[in-house]
Amino acid sequence: MTDTIHPTWSNARRIARKAGTILLVATALVVGYLLRGGPAVPTKTHPDAMSQPAGVAEIWTCSMHPQIRQPKPGLCPICHMELVPVHAPTVATQKAERRLSVSTEAARLMEIETSPVERRTVAAEVDMVGKIAFDETKLAVITARVPGRLERLYVDYMGIAVNKGDHLVELYSPELIAAQAELLGAIQARREVREGDQIVVSSADATVQASREKLRLWGLTDAQIAEIESRGKASDRITIYAPIGGVVIDKQAVEGAYVETGTPIYTIADLSEVWVELETYESDLGVLRFGQKVEFTTVSQPGRMFVGTVAFINPVLDEATRTVKVRVNAANPEGRLKPGMFVKAHLRVELGAQGPLADASLAGKWICPMHPDVVKPAAGSCDKCGMALVTAESLGLATSRPSPDDKPLVIPASAPLVTGKRAVVYVEVGGAETPTYEGREIELGRRAGDFYIVLGGLREGQKVVTRGAFKIDSALQIQAQPSMMNPQGGPSGAVHQHGPAAQQPSSVQVSPAPGQPQESPHHH
Repeated sequence: MTDTIHPTWSNARRIARKAGTILLVATALVVGYLLRGGPAVPTKTHPDAMSQPAGVAEIWTCSMHPQIRQPKPGLCPICHMELVPVHAPTVATQKAERRLSVSTEAARLMEIETSPVERRTVAAEVDMVGKIAFDETKLAVITARVPGRLERLYVDYMGIAVNKGDHLVELYSPELIAAQAELLGAIQARREVREGDQIVVSSADATVQASREKLRLWGLTDAQIAEIESRGKASDRITIYAPIGGVVIDKQAVEGAYVETGTPIYTIADLSEVWVELETYESDLGVLRFGQKVEFTTVSQPGRMFVGTVAFINPVLDEATRTVKVRVNAANPEGRLKPGMFVKAHLRVELGAQGPLADASLAGKWICPMHPDVVKPAAGSCDKCGMALVTAESLGLATSRPSPDDKPLVIPASAPLVTGKRAVVYVEVGGAETPTYEGREIELGRRAGDFYIVLGGLREGQKVVTRGAFKIDSALQIQAQPSMMNPQGGPSGAVHQHGPAAQQPSSVQVSPAPGQPQESPHHH
């Protein structure tokens, strides 16, 4: 007997199946809601879309991720920001690359400021460090010129200051006694020669003169030789005097020691002038010149400025430090500069179109090529080395003031956007109905203080953006136009991710440009 199903149960089953379907759909919606992170932001018609020119393709992009390009409004698949409309570049826009036109109000809000490109003399500044050293031309080593015994050392410790002519050493030397006796014998022989025999007289005079010269070469002064002749008796001891004034910086012998010819006893340094040995980077060599004035300070006397003259630039670069040694000569009349002190030096050089300008005050002056601190108003010889002086113009140390055409073309240092080897500036386009700015790649020279020297790409009188240039460049980058970071224009290849999408890169799909096929994220 077949059981008949009651109509009430059949209706109940149909109702249960419908309820299960509704519950499944509701569950899917809830899961989708949770995966999306909240309610979807209703898409609005962007106000700028109303001003879209007729006949121009509509493209929507993300202001944070300009590589996103979609044909309709929506949300950015990376950061979920609302997309903004941009205009597809027309033929006229493509011809005017890196050009941006904004309203007067927009330019005011962007706080754009401009400055003219001009020709002017600018100054480069170079900072260097180094230390004080002895002037090697003012060092004297006291040596024994004849063998003997050091009977007495008047200077018995280092650091004593001596004057030229002060006694240093008392030396006993049998050879000196014999040389004195030789001189006295020659003088006696000369007295016994008759005046009528000229040949014998000349020979006797020559012998006396040779004996005197021998003692002079052995370190005796003319006064000591005269004293020996007047006394008529040889002395068993001789005194050695200081040839220069200065400070005894080295003592290499003791009393009672026997010395040979050439044995060093003292080293004396004249500290009235010192050397300042500095180091500079190879990038600063282009502005350094012989004879420039350098200011420097020491740690021991903060606030006090000393001045020296560049006397030598080492022709060899130190490969370990990538620096070049620069020597500055400085006067030290008060002895405040002590060898070994650390110094900080500063050099300020005026630059012309062809490089650093020389000192106009040296025009017509005569300078020693080996000692640039020797400057005279007329021709002559150097007081230090006897070398003939030359004109300052021949050494490149003097020049007249530059004419306007000789001055370099400069722009403020805030104008260029520098990235790697490229430099971009934005130039204000004259005659435009609205504020318009056009990007230019230029060739920059050295930075001089608050300015850059321009080697190419600009001309005098043009106005460059000195404030707000990065905002202009960012606007062009959002529009996929050529910019500082993307000189070719078009969508940027860099993807900047943050937020939840940064942790799930595989779930992000970048929308293709209009007309491009969608590529599978797993396609290789």
